[in-house]
Amino acid sequence: MDSNRQGFVDVDTSPIAFRRSEPVTASIDETIVFLHGLGTSRTSWDPQLQAFGKVRQCIAWDAPGYGVSPSQRGLSFADYADAVTGLLDELGVESATVVGLSFGGQVAMHVALRHPHRVQRLVLADTSAAFGGDGTDPEEWKRLRLDALDNGQTPADIARAVLTSVGGPGLTGDLLETAIASMSRITSEGLRTAVECLPSHDVRSRLGDIVVPTLVIVGENDTETPLAYSQEIAAAIPNAHLVLLEAAGHLSPIEQPDAFNAALHNFLQE
Repeated sequence: MDSNRQGFVDVDTSPIAFRRSEPVTASIDETIVFLHGLGTSRTSWDPQLQAFGKVRQCIAWDAPGYGVSPSQRGLSFADYADAVTGLLDELGVESATVVGLSFGGQVAMHVALRHPHRVQRLVLADTSAAFGGDGTDPEEWKRLRLDALDNGQTPADIARAVLTSVGGPGLTGDLLETAIASMSRITSEGLRTAVECLPSHDVRSRLGDIVVPTLVIVGENDTETPLAYSQEIAAAIPNAHLVLLEAAGHLSPIEQPDAFNAALHNFLQE
């Protein structure tokens, strides 16, 4: 069912539910698809839908198991990428600008590599080309995130602690509460599936195959995927450039929406 709110329409369909800017005044050829991170959902992109939705069709998805998108077990990055293009098929969109944050940025890279003709432009925010660039053990990383779920806690229960641990100093007040509400929409099974998938990410040897214009954004206070990770991506993709957002941590579009939107606007104009 569609529900109007603040210029948005929530389309709660299966297999992928999404939030769409409304009204749409531009051709679907100008579609932007926003892919959230591991600990957020479609509502985290509201500032971007508000900023760009009047001139472009903007779509913020709920990944499988997030929000009201049904859970699917054992998903790979190829499965997530295919789910994105399946959503484009449902919308009748041949190709789109794909914007991804963190885990969503990793999914976006896989979309660009697996379905290159479906991506017009690529925006990669606070993300990495591979898991474990700092030597993190994948099993230890997963246990830190899954133990709480195994003990009966939900994403809503752990949202405040998780988000404050990755956000910059500006993630407080209403911004923090908005992010917590977004993470609270995640199902335990959906988060578990994404956590199990994430350590398999490694596209370092394939970044040179991404030929679409690419914007790489990173918060200066991002300790989860620090500047060096984004520099690696921007150096390896032939048509990429890097923007550093001041006073932002790992959730730059949430923490510094105006600066993020300005960078995205400039990129789209180019």
